[in-house]
Amino acid sequence: MIIDVHAHWGPWFFTMDVAAANLATMDRYGIDRAIVSATEAVIYDAPAGNRALAKVLEEQDRLYGYITINPRRPREAERDLRELLPSGRWVGVKIHTDYSGSPVTSPRLRDALAMAAEAGLPALVHTWGASVLDLAQVCLDTPGLRVIAGHMGADGFEHAIEAANACDRLYLEPCWSHAPAGRIARVVAAVDDRQLLFGTDATLIDPSSAFGAVAAAGLTGETAERVAWRNAAALFAI
Repeated sequence: MIIDVHAHWGPWFFTMDVAAANLATMDRYGIDRAIVSATEAVIYDAPAGNRALAKVLEEQDRLYGYITINPRRPREAERDLRELLPSGRWVGVKIHTDYSGSPVTSPRLRDALAMAAEAGLPALVHTWGASVLDLAQVCLDTPGLRVIAGHMGADGFEHAIEAANACDRLYLEPCWSHAPAGRIARVVAAVDDRQLLFGTDATLIDPSSAFGAVAAAGLTGETAERVAWRNAAALFAI
């Protein structure tokens, strides 16, 4: 069983050949379930993208949805949570700090994460460099909040180790367009394996990148199962 906690649905704005169908990509790599955000919602229009994805989720039981929140538009976010959550197909919140112009240290971002906590949803947040430390602090300051550090800080993975050890409600997922030798192995050796998840960034990045990086870490036994699916199943109640 494999659960991908960082995936996307919909076309990207790059001139590139991406998979036309999420399920075809999942089948190619043996991914059983994926939690996806709408590309349109992340980079352009959150309500429109969320509602386009809602129609897809009605027909695809292997896909679960992130409701994308733009911290600069809290009323839209509140409405989307109120209207979309009852379907039962949405299991988390997605916030991209760069596209929304809302760094982790901003009051807007804190308010958006408080909204996710109130709704009882884990939040996948884009992190890069030392921002993962700021995310850990927001998590500590917000009762009930559970956050996933998307890309586990990318080149700031050493900061991600510190962040995860500081807050047991902060989870790490590894996808990144680079794969430095030993990155994932170092994180696994230093962090409680109940805080580790698997993500690919499909369809923006081919899943082979994440699979290769995780395979190189040589995970075995219970840790391998927790990373592949058990932690995600528990976190998202799927």
